[in-house]
Order: sequence, then C-alpha cells, then structure tokens
Amino acid sequence: MLVLTPVILAAAVAAEFEQTALLSLVVVSAAMLPFFARFEQRRPKPRDIVPIVVMSVIAAIGRTLLVVFPNVQPVTAIVIISGIAFGPQAGFLTGALSALSSNLFLGQGPWTPWQMFGWGMTGYAAGHLQKRNFFRHPLLLYLFGFAASFAFGALLNVWVVIGFVRPFAWEAALTVYLTSLYVDLLHAGSTVLFLFLMARSWLKKLSRVKNKYGLFSDLV
Repeated sequence: MLVLTPVILAAAVAAEFEQTALLSLVVVSAAMLPFFARFEQRRPKPRDIVPIVVMSVIAAIGRTLLVVFPNVQPVTAIVIISGIAFGPQAGFLTGALSALSSNLFLGQGPWTPWQMFGWGMTGYAAGHLQKRNFFRHPLLLYLFGFAASFAFGALLNVWVVIGFVRPFAWEAALTVYLTSLYVDLLHAGSTVLFLFLMARSWLKKLSRVKNKYGLFSDLV
C-alpha cells in the first residue's frame, strides 16, 4: 500500500481523473489500514495503548494551543519522540491519532487522512531509524526533524495539487510548492526547537517507563 499510494495518485493526475480529491482520500485511508490491522492482530495490552493515547493527546493539545502561530506546532517533534521511544508501530499510531484528535478541534476535512498518513510515517520512520542507531548524535535527530517537516509539507502539497489544480499543469504545481516554502520552514524550525527542548528529557523518562512496565514487548 505504501508503494501503491503515490503510484495510483500520480496516475490519477496524469489521466486527469475528475474525482482525484475523493480518490486521494480513499487511497491514503487504505494505506493506513495495514498499520492499524497489524496493531490489532498483535492483541496489544491496555498498558501498551495508554502511552500512545497520552502522547497523541499531548500533541493534539500542543497543536491546538499554538494554532494562533501558523504552522508552529509540536506534533512532529512529539511523534518523532514517540517513534524513537516506543518503536515504529507506536510511532505511526501516535502520528495518525494526533492528526485525527487535533482536527476534532481545528476542523476535519479531506486533508485529515493526508495528515494522519504524513505524521504516521514520520513516527514510523523515526522508529526504524532508532533501531539502526541512527540518532546516536543529537544533530542527526534535529536534521531528521527538519527533513521530516518538509516531507510532511510536500505530502500535503500533493493533496492540494491533485485536488485543486485543474487542469493539471507542472507550472501550477511548482507554484504551490514554492508558496508553501515559508510555512514549511516555520514547521521545520519549530520541530527542531521542540526536539531541542524536549527530546533528551522526554526520551529518558519514556525509556524508564517502557523498561519498568515492559511496554510494547509484543509490538516490536
């Protein structure tokens, strides 16, 4: 599904399929199903679910409180921390649920599945990189947060292009990406700032809780 998602969406744009906004909603939603299904099949214990819910709620509250500052929010940083602390599966679910829960306050729409997928993949990637000891130096963590924020913005721009650029033109698509550079830079900068302020202390505490209660032992 992760491979098919961009292929199908790109094909829809190339074919000028009229209902690309609806198609994108369906395809991105379908791409998230394997993650939720896998989580359910492993029969997680309540103690495994609680940390994901708590991290998602904290991310949603932080995003809601900072809504007056466009694209300055802690969600990406918190999702990355969750993926590093609890693993890729928990990282994906934290990202997806953070988008869904925060949009209950900020407004749901066809952009919600894209945000769920984007933040979910951020947490998933962070978890896998942690397994490979990628974040051995804090600078690598900040670089990942910076890059992941721009990747999230690029994904949301895909939704804008396929949903609103009619007829499709590369010049118009490029304009969408260029005009989003400023907000993406704010997002990336705030992610690095929150990682700098929170990552070290949060990861230390979350690691202690994980080891003490044996969390996510069946979900690695």
